[in-house]
Amino acid sequence: MDLEEVKGSNIYKVVTELNGDAKIDIQGMSEAQQALSNFWPKATEEIKALSQNDLRQQELPLARIKRIMKLDEDVKMISSEAPALFSKAAEIFITELTLRAWIHTEDNKRRTLQRNDIAMAITKYDQFDFLIDIVPREEVKPTRVKEEGGRPGLGGLPTDQHYFQIAQHYQAMLQQVS
Repeated sequence: MDLEEVKGSNIYKVVTELNGDAKIDIQGMSEAQQALSNFWPKATEEIKALSQNDLRQQELPLARIKRIMKLDEDVKMISSEAPALFSKAAEIFITELTLRAWIHTEDNKRRTLQRNDIAMAITKYDQFDFLIDIVPREEVKPTRVKEEGGRPGLGGLPTDQHYFQIAQHYQAMLQQVS
């Protein structure tokens, strides 16, 4: 089948990339699936085009990243570039995980990303296996419960205590490695 037949078929469509190369995608792919298939090429181009000024403007708070890095007792000093690079890496990680979770959301014909969608993305893709213990898969929707102090909260949803437990788990894992 030549390129003209592919262009004319109702199964395939030709998507022209910015660099002029032709890429064949299966028609009917959701917008999220198309975004995911273009994610790494686009991310790679953005990384190659990064300048020193781009690293100074971050979406994530560098002070908090630095504080997390200092949780490791072996870390004595942190260069100014390290938190900026971790911030950029975290942005890329969050974006990819969100895209994969959004595909699951769309597959279930919903428009609201839920915790279970993130858990499914983690379960479905091997590169996220390190998160399985942190984001357990739950099928049951959490119900409203009263927390201590009479403050209403959502049962089963993360609280400050949950994040503290994650940090402790991370510390324990670091100590096992060293």
